[in-house]
Amino acid sequence: MKPAVGAFRRRRRLGSLLLVAALAGCVAAPEGEAVEEAADAAPRPPVMMSVAGNYLAGRFAQDRHDQGAAADFLLGALKGSPDNVELLNRAFLSLASAGRLEEAAGLARRLLKFDEDAAMATILVAERDAKAGNWAAAEQAVAALPRRGITVFMVPLVTAWARVGQGNFDGGLEALAPLVEPGAQGQSYKLIHDFHAALINDLVDRHKAAEDAYRAVIGAGEHGLTLHSIEAAAAFYRRIGKPAEADQVIAAFVRLHPDAVDIDFAGGTARPVNSAADGLAEALFGVAGSLRQSSAADLALLFTRLALDLKPDFPLAQVLAGELLQATGHLQAANEAFRRIGPGAPVYWSTQLRIAANFDELGDIDAAATTLEGLAAQRPDRPDALITLGDLLRGHKRWGEAVKAYDRVVAAIREPRRDQWAIFYARGIALERDKQWARAEADFLTALRLEPDEPHVLNYLGYSWVEQGANLEQARRMVEKAVELRPNDGYIIDSLGWAYFRFGDYAKAVATLEKAVELHPEDATINDHLGDALWSVGRQQEARFQWRRALVFDPDPELKADLEAKLKQGLPAKKQNAAAR
Repeated sequence: MKPAVGAFRRRRRLGSLLLVAALAGCVAAPEGEAVEEAADAAPRPPVMMSVAGNYLAGRFAQDRHDQGAAADFLLGALKGSPDNVELLNRAFLSLASAGRLEEAAGLARRLLKFDEDAAMATILVAERDAKAGNWAAAEQAVAALPRRGITVFMVPLVTAWARVGQGNFDGGLEALAPLVEPGAQGQSYKLIHDFHAALINDLVDRHKAAEDAYRAVIGAGEHGLTLHSIEAAAAFYRRIGKPAEADQVIAAFVRLHPDAVDIDFAGGTARPVNSAADGLAEALFGVAGSLRQSSAADLALLFTRLALDLKPDFPLAQVLAGELLQATGHLQAANEAFRRIGPGAPVYWSTQLRIAANFDELGDIDAAATTLEGLAAQRPDRPDALITLGDLLRGHKRWGEAVKAYDRVVAAIREPRRDQWAIFYARGIALERDKQWARAEADFLTALRLEPDEPHVLNYLGYSWVEQGANLEQARRMVEKAVELRPNDGYIIDSLGWAYFRFGDYAKAVATLEKAVELHPEDATINDHLGDALWSVGRQQEARFQWRRALVFDPDPELKADLEAKLKQGLPAKKQNAAAR
């Protein structure tokens, strides 16, 4: 059968943006300790019944990742129980995750009176001191924290950048030393050490030391070759007059992450860090990325908020904030984060594509289309915005509009390349659904000329020919080839079964279509096909069962009418006779 046409977000490759978020941190989270330590920073006494309603509502909002509402409910509960340590802990975490940092800091200071070792409260207070330029207070805030969980690497990082903020650059580098001491969890912590050593040395133009540190990060392979680290290293190499080394760094990243096609490495030279505040923001961002990998979205968002508070113009942190908000269902807020990323950022294009995808998810198809048209106007040399627009419109069955979008892409292609087969395949689908078969057939044949063994194209064209009763022998061979290439694809197996049916080989059709139904029992068309085949071999009761099943799975109006007619009258003889010819 022809593949289902879903919304474009399910098919359009937007992996580069996910890649950015996944690579955001320079360290993996330490065995889940960071999450547990922060979430359970304080003991949990019973909550007074007089505040139970607000408390439970706050917990419910937290579970739904609605941190703003959670904070309001928990603040209401605190009015009735102002010294309740669990309420203080939960309320300040929700406030901080919602970006209400001043309110959160007030609660954090209250919490520290009850629990001076509360790690997250201390880190928040230190960040507020840093924001105010009081670096000595920031250093002092974390000095007494016990080293466990997240503080094992946060204390050295806060201390290092606090010393840099006080003009003590050598002291800042010395503060990083615990990260490479024996027992400091191996390569993960060494990467943090090397990256921040590179940033500090880069900040004060110690080129040799900075280059050595950047080389150590990049040379660590997969864990060191993050988008952020290669951006920083490449910009450094360009600043010191080594553009070839910058290109090598980017090439190493692309080899490791070939799907990162939407990232625009434009050749920037800007330092990632121009102040101690920027450096501390880098540290907080790295932790946020690590926590995201550990599925601690709310805590990761908290650290991202802190990073952006210190360094508002931080595109990758905005990406991470958007990704985290998106992952928890806050698509409008995610788009607001993505919109703060300017056109000069390497991830700008990816974030714009994600904005369009989120609009589609929200049901605002016109806004998604407008976003994509805007991208196409900005960069006429890039076809992916128009391809995505075509996919969007095709996914919503706006066939004619989809064809026009694809036409604009194809018009710019002088000589089709092998890797462009999918453009012709996608346009072919839209054309076929728009009842422009001659053009559709030409596109499918072009796609096969570019990629002769592409199973989806073989299936779509072969199935279409079977449906039309055209080129049946060639169609059967094409679908058989598609099944050979994708033996567990129920839709392609259905096409082969339907080809057997059209050839009049009903027994073979039944056996093949039964396998297709096993793979996709919820598909109305496949169940309908199996019903027809069963009827044709005399298994009429089973055929009616399959047709009834097909009705359950939301068939389109035309198929629904056909199913209802067959349930009343059976399979028309002319359909069997046509199949056997």
